[in-house]
Amino acid sequence: MSSRIEQIIEEIEEYINTCKYQPLSNSKIVVNKEEIDELLTELRMKTPDEIKRYQKIISNKDAILADAQAKAEAIIAEATIQTNELVSEHQIMQQAYAQANEIVLIATNQAQEILDKATNDANNIREGAIQYTQDMLGNLQGIISHSLDTSKIKYEGLINSLQECFDIVNANRSELSPDLSEESKKDINQKQESKDSVQADILK
Repeated sequence: MSSRIEQIIEEIEEYINTCKYQPLSNSKIVVNKEEIDELLTELRMKTPDEIKRYQKIISNKDAILADAQAKAEAIIAEATIQTNELVSEHQIMQQAYAQANEIVLIATNQAQEILDKATNDANNIREGAIQYTQDMLGNLQGIISHSLDTSKIKYEGLINSLQECFDIVNANRSELSPDLSEESKKDINQKQESKDSVQADILK
Protein backbone atom coordinates (compact mmCIF):
# COMPACT_ATOMS: atom_id res chain seq x y z
CA MET A 1 0.00 0.00 0.00
CA SER A 2 1.54 3.34 -1.11
CA SER A 3 1.83 6.34 1.24
CA ARG A 4 0.00 9.66 0.75
CA ILE A 5 3.25 11.37 -0.28
CA GLU A 6 3.72 8.86 -3.06
CA GLN A 7 0.13 9.43 -4.14
CA ILE A 8 0.60 13.22 -4.18
CA ILE A 9 3.76 12.89 -6.23
CA GLU A 10 1.92 10.68 -8.70
CA GLU A 11 -0.92 13.26 -8.89
CA ILE A 12 1.62 16.03 -9.55
CA GLU A 13 3.20 13.96 -12.31
CA GLU A 14 -0.19 13.25 -13.86
CA TYR A 15 -1.16 16.92 -13.60
CA ILE A 16 2.07 18.02 -15.33
CA ASN A 17 1.51 15.50 -18.08
CA THR A 18 -1.94 16.99 -18.75
CA CYS A 19 -0.72 20.59 -18.91
CA LYS A 20 -0.37 22.30 -22.29
CA TYR A 21 2.92 23.65 -23.66
CA GLN A 22 3.42 27.39 -24.03
CA PRO A 23 3.19 28.69 -27.53
CA LEU A 24 6.38 28.17 -29.51
CA SER A 25 7.94 25.99 -26.76
CA ASN A 26 8.53 22.28 -26.35
CA SER A 27 9.66 22.35 -22.72
CA LYS A 28 7.61 25.02 -20.93
CA ILE A 29 4.04 24.35 -19.90
CA VAL A 30 1.15 26.36 -18.57
CA VAL A 31 0.01 25.31 -15.06
CA ASN A 32 -2.79 26.33 -12.76
CA LYS A 33 -1.00 27.90 -9.84
CA GLU A 34 -3.74 27.13 -7.33
CA GLU A 35 -3.90 23.47 -8.18
CA ILE A 36 -0.15 22.96 -8.09
CA ASP A 37 0.16 24.98 -4.86
CA GLU A 38 -2.54 22.88 -3.28
CA LEU A 39 -0.72 19.69 -4.18
CA LEU A 40 2.64 21.04 -3.02
CA THR A 41 1.14 22.31 0.26
CA GLU A 42 -0.35 18.95 1.02
CA LEU A 43 3.00 17.36 0.11
CA ARG A 44 4.81 19.62 2.57
CA MET A 45 2.29 18.88 5.29
CA LYS A 46 2.44 15.15 4.78
CA THR A 47 6.20 14.97 4.57
CA PRO A 48 6.94 15.30 8.36
CA ASP A 49 4.29 12.71 9.20
CA GLU A 50 5.63 10.34 6.61
CA ILE A 51 9.15 10.93 7.76
CA LYS A 52 8.10 10.17 11.34
CA ARG A 53 6.24 7.10 10.17
CA TYR A 54 9.26 5.91 8.23
CA GLN A 55 11.50 6.71 11.17
CA LYS A 56 9.18 4.69 13.40
CA ILE A 57 9.21 1.88 10.88
CA ILE A 58 12.98 2.11 10.73
CA SER A 59 13.15 2.15 14.52
CA ASN A 60 10.75 -0.76 14.71
CA LYS A 61 12.78 -2.46 12.05
CA ASP A 62 15.92 -1.96 14.08
CA ALA A 63 14.16 -3.27 17.15
CA ILE A 64 12.80 -6.21 15.19
CA LEU A 65 16.25 -6.89 13.75
CA ALA A 66 17.83 -6.54 17.19
CA ASP A 67 15.24 -8.89 18.67
CA ALA A 68 15.71 -11.33 15.80
CA GLN A 69 19.47 -11.05 16.21
CA ALA A 70 19.15 -11.71 19.95
CA LYS A 71 16.88 -14.68 19.32
CA ALA A 72 19.22 -15.98 16.63
CA GLU A 73 22.20 -15.64 18.96
CA ALA A 74 20.26 -17.39 21.72
CA ILE A 75 19.34 -20.19 19.34
CA ILE A 76 22.97 -20.46 18.18
CA ALA A 77 24.18 -20.48 21.80
CA GLU A 78 21.67 -23.19 22.74
CA ALA A 79 22.58 -25.19 19.66
CA THR A 80 26.27 -24.82 20.54
CA ILE A 81 25.61 -26.05 24.08
CA GLN A 82 23.61 -29.01 22.80
CA THR A 83 26.29 -29.76 20.21
CA ASN A 84 28.99 -29.65 22.87
CA GLU A 85 26.89 -31.92 25.09
CA LEU A 86 26.36 -34.33 22.22
CA VAL A 87 30.05 -34.27 21.38
CA SER A 88 30.88 -34.84 25.05
CA GLU A 89 28.36 -37.70 25.26
CA HIS A 90 29.76 -39.13 22.05
CA GLN A 91 33.28 -38.97 23.45
CA ILE A 92 32.08 -40.56 26.68
CA MET A 93 30.36 -43.29 24.68
CA GLN A 94 33.49 -43.83 22.62
CA GLN A 95 35.60 -44.05 25.78
CA ALA A 96 33.08 -46.42 27.38
CA TYR A 97 33.01 -48.52 24.21
CA ALA A 98 36.80 -48.62 24.11
CA GLN A 99 36.96 -49.56 27.80
CA ALA A 100 34.32 -52.25 27.27
CA ASN A 101 36.29 -53.68 24.35
CA GLU A 102 39.45 -53.64 26.44
CA ILE A 103 37.69 -55.42 29.32
CA VAL A 104 36.28 -58.03 26.93
CA LEU A 105 39.73 -58.53 25.40
CA ILE A 106 41.37 -58.93 28.81
CA ALA A 107 38.64 -61.35 29.95
CA THR A 108 38.99 -63.33 26.72
CA ASN A 109 42.77 -63.58 27.14
CA GLN A 110 42.41 -64.63 30.77
CA ALA A 111 39.80 -67.23 29.85
CA GLN A 112 42.06 -68.56 27.09
CA GLU A 113 45.01 -68.73 29.50
CA ILE A 114 42.87 -70.62 32.04
CA LEU A 115 41.65 -72.98 29.31
CA ASP A 116 45.19 -73.56 28.02
CA LYS A 117 46.49 -74.20 31.53
CA ALA A 118 43.61 -76.61 32.26
CA THR A 119 44.26 -78.39 28.97
CA ASN A 120 47.98 -78.70 29.74
CA ASP A 121 47.25 -79.93 33.27
CA ALA A 122 44.75 -82.46 31.93
CA ASN A 123 47.25 -83.67 29.34
CA ASN A 124 49.98 -83.93 31.96
CA ILE A 125 47.66 -85.85 34.30
CA ARG A 126 46.60 -88.13 31.47
CA GLU A 127 50.21 -88.77 30.44
CA GLY A 128 51.17 -89.36 34.08
CA ALA A 129 48.27 -91.77 34.56
CA ILE A 130 49.16 -93.62 31.36
CA GLN A 131 52.80 -93.84 32.41
CA TYR A 132 51.86 -94.97 35.92
CA THR A 133 49.53 -97.62 34.52
CA GLN A 134 52.19 -98.70 32.05
CA ASP A 135 54.73 -99.03 34.85
CA MET A 136 52.25 -100.96 37.03
CA LEU A 137 51.39 -103.31 34.17
CA GLY A 138 55.07 -103.77 33.39
CA ASN A 139 55.82 -104.65 36.99
CA LEU A 140 52.84 -107.02 37.12
CA GLN A 141 53.92 -108.61 33.85
CA GLY A 142 57.40 -109.10 35.26
CA ILE A 143 56.02 -110.68 38.42
CA ILE A 144 53.76 -113.01 36.46
CA SER A 145 56.55 -113.92 34.06
CA HIS A 146 58.88 -114.65 36.97
CA SER A 147 56.16 -116.73 38.65
CA LEU A 148 55.61 -118.67 35.44
CA ASP A 149 59.29 -119.31 35.00
CA THR A 150 59.63 -120.42 38.62
CA SER A 151 56.56 -122.65 38.33
CA LYS A 152 57.83 -124.19 35.13
CA ILE A 153 61.18 -124.97 36.72
CA LYS A 154 59.56 -126.47 39.80
CA TYR A 155 57.03 -128.43 37.74
CA GLU A 156 59.70 -129.70 35.35
CA GLY A 157 61.63 -130.96 38.35
CA LEU A 158 58.48 -132.67 39.66
CA ILE A 159 57.73 -134.21 36.24
CA ASN A 160 61.28 -135.43 35.90
CA SER A 161 61.14 -137.02 39.35
CA LEU A 162 57.82 -138.69 38.59
CA GLN A 163 59.20 -139.82 35.22
CA GLU A 164 62.18 -141.41 36.91
CA CYS A 165 59.88 -143.15 39.36
CA PHE A 166 57.64 -144.28 36.54
CA ASP A 167 60.59 -145.64 34.55
CA ILE A 168 61.88 -147.52 37.60
CA VAL A 169 58.44 -149.01 38.29
CA ASN A 170 58.03 -149.97 34.67
CA ALA A 171 61.47 -151.57 34.54
CA ASN A 172 60.74 -153.53 37.69
CA ARG A 173 57.50 -154.81 36.25
CA SER A 174 59.23 -155.79 33.04
CA GLU A 175 61.81 -157.72 35.02
CA LEU A 176 59.08 -159.45 37.00
CA SER A 177 56.93 -160.22 33.93
CA PRO A 178 59.16 -160.47 30.85
CA ASP A 179 56.26 -161.77 28.80
CA LEU A 180 54.08 -158.65 29.36
CA SER A 181 51.42 -158.68 26.76
CA GLU A 182 51.33 -156.19 23.90
CA GLU A 183 48.04 -154.91 25.29
CA SER A 184 49.71 -153.90 28.52
CA LYS A 185 52.53 -152.18 26.64
CA LYS A 186 49.98 -150.33 24.51
CA ASP A 187 48.14 -149.20 27.62
CA ILE A 188 51.40 -148.01 29.15
CA ASN A 189 52.27 -146.12 25.97
CA GLN A 190 48.85 -144.42 25.90
CA LYS A 191 49.25 -143.38 29.51
CA GLN A 192 52.72 -142.04 28.70
CA GLU A 193 51.39 -140.05 25.73
CA SER A 194 48.57 -138.64 27.85
CA LYS A 195 51.09 -137.68 30.55
CA ASP A 196 53.32 -136.02 27.96
CA SER A 197 50.36 -134.08 26.54
CA VAL A 198 49.38 -132.80 29.97
CA GLN A 199 52.94 -131.80 30.68
CA ALA A 200 53.18 -129.96 27.36
CA ASP A 201 49.94 -128.06 28.09
CA ILE A 202 51.21 -127.00 31.49
CA LEU A 203 54.54 -125.81 30.13
CA LYS A 204 52.97 -123.68 27.40
